[in-house]
Amino acid sequence: MTIGQMFEQSGILTLLGMGTVFGFLIILIISITLVGKIIHSLGLDKEEPAARKTKGSSTGANAAVTAAITAAVTEYRKTH
Repeated sequence: MTIGQMFEQSGILTLLGMGTVFGFLIILIISITLVGKIIHSLGLDKEEPAARKTKGSSTGANAAVTAAITAAVTEYRKTH
């Protein structure tokens, strides 16, 4: 096998691989778009009132986690 034939074969394999990945990405984009449209048309993208209340109550928990992380970082910086 000559160098020219090897370059030709590697070029074909490269184009085939890139075409496969490109095709998969196109299919992925189309499917995500379709699922988004289906969810929007069914009205499932609307947030329920119960979900809003849980977000408000988790703010205190997030503040506690943030305080714990801040204390841990401060302690680490003191010792190192």
